[in-house]
Formats: sequence, C-alpha cells, structure tokens
Amino acid sequence: MNVMKVFKNKARQNKQKIVLPEGIEPRIINALTQIKEEKLADIILLGQESEIKNIAQQADVDLTDIEIINPHDSVLREEFTETLFKLRKEKGLLKEDAFKKVSDPLYFGALMVYTERADGLLAGSINATGDVLRPALQIIKTKDDISVVSGAMIMDVPDTEFGQEGIFIFSDVAVNPNPDANQLAEIAVSSAETAGLLPNLDPVVAMLSFSTKGSAKHELADKVIVATNLAQEQAPDILIDGELQLDAAIVPSVAEKKSPESPVAGKANVLIFPDLQAGNIGYKLVQRLAKADAIGPILQGMAKPVNDLSRGCSVQDIVNVVAITAVQAQNLK
Repeated sequence: MNVMKVFKNKARQNKQKIVLPEGIEPRIINALTQIKEEKLADIILLGQESEIKNIAQQADVDLTDIEIINPHDSVLREEFTETLFKLRKEKGLLKEDAFKKVSDPLYFGALMVYTERADGLLAGSINATGDVLRPALQIIKTKDDISVVSGAMIMDVPDTEFGQEGIFIFSDVAVNPNPDANQLAEIAVSSAETAGLLPNLDPVVAMLSFSTKGSAKHELADKVIVATNLAQEQAPDILIDGELQLDAAIVPSVAEKKSPESPVAGKANVLIFPDLQAGNIGYKLVQRLAKADAIGPILQGMAKPVNDLSRGCSVQDIVNVVAITAVQAQNLK
C-alpha cells in the first residue's frame, strides 16, 4: 500500500481549507507549489504579506490562489479577540491580553479553525510542540470523549509479512511522556480512529508491554492490563487486547505459543506503547533499521484537525501532513 498516495487521492476528492500559521517559513512557502499542483488543499498563510511575497519571489513560488492574512491588521481581529475572551475569561484572561494573543499566528490560526473559517491547522516547522498545542487546547479543545492528545506515526514497512501489508500505527510517539492507564486507553481508541483514515485498514490494537498475559508481574505491566480493560469498555467494537509483548502482538507463530486465546495476538497493526520513551525509540528503530517510511506524527484527540510538524521537517513532510490534515477534516464532516 502506498500510504501517501491513498491520503493524497482522498484529499483531492473533497478539498479542505488548511491554515498554515508559519507563513514566513521558506519551507512552508516552497511546499505550496506541490500542494497546488497536486490539488491537495486550499491554503491560508498567516504573516505579513510583503514578507511572504518577498520569500516566495526569491523561491520562484507562485502565490496565486493562496490566501494571505496578517493577524496584526486583519478585519477578524476584533471578532477573534471577543471569541478568545469569552472562551478564556473564566481562566483569568483579560480582554486586552486576548487582543495581544490574537496577533500571534498560532492563536489566530486556532481561532480560524474554531470559527470554521479553516478546516484544519498545521504548524511546528519553527515552533515547539508545546507552543503549537497550547492555543489549540485552549480554543479548539479535545473531542468530548477524549481528555488527552497523542501523536501517532504511520509506519510503512517494506518487505514484511507483518501488520496489514506492512502498515502499522505506532502510538504515542510524540506527546505524553508517561500516560496513566486511563490516558493509555484513550490513546488506544484514538489510534484505532487514525487507522480508520486509511481505507481497508481495519484496526487490530495491541497494548504492548514486556509481559504477555501475566508472564511477568510488575506495576508497569499492571498499568497496561488496566488500560486494556478500559479501552475494551470504551470501544467494544474494536479488537483491542493486552498486555502483549511485541513478538506476540505481530508474529503469528509466537502468538500461538504465548497467547493462543487472544483475538489480536499475531495480527496487530496498531501498536500502543506503554510510554513515550518506548514509542519514540520504537518507531525510530523501525524507521532506520527496517528502512520504513515514518509518516507523521499525526495528532489525535483534537476536536478539529491540528497537526504538529518537526522543526527539522522537509518540504515533502509538509506536503504530506497537509494531505493528512485534509483527510482528517473530511472525516469529521
């Protein structure tokens, strides 16, 4: 399965409007050419128009059909100030402080998504994850039944019989250092939803541990057992099981020996790691040693699509996550 081909084909079927708050970043501007050529989304850039146009001219990028908004002098600033004040006044935000925050492209972009002037937001090429998430969590918030935002990576592993045609979802690889059992359960359910973004990928979710079905006794394994039970209660229609060691989760012959009763063992394509260290190390090992394509991270759990780029992202990374953000937006409509 060519994962990005699937996402791009789906994105162009019903183009969404994606706001890019980091409009003065050259990589963002350079990504516009491919986004336009492939008709992946309608783009809104935030930033000073003269600066954006100057960078685009130097890069020979055509800005035709690209909407540019400067938060500092936008006609939306007063409306957005009032909206942000109403959302945050109980948290002690003063109106004059709301007015200042609205000039921040990350806050302005989140307000565009909140007021449905944009369908999704993508940032992080020049901003830290915390700075991208803060306005999104304050304004857009999480889904009603989710309290935690997490980051999933789609792993496209070549030359393997495991997963679904070599496709896996790894989570959480980007956000939560040490989720508790309830958060881990929510991450599992959100990751199954992410799997659903890809047609014909039916989520089979393994809650990973160093123990398989009680083979080891430790509080870390106990957390995964509790999380598994909670996830099964939250999503009874999804195949979720644990605790499972990685080999028991994906290798049928090992599953037969270690957990023959499990409906997930040996078949998993969604792997939920017990903490961020394991998840981040795990996906990078597979990426480097198995030469897998690592697509993402994809932020999960937000009420509307928000995605966070790595500050080391390439132009192609930006193009890819724009397409994914657009598909996420489609799925919410």
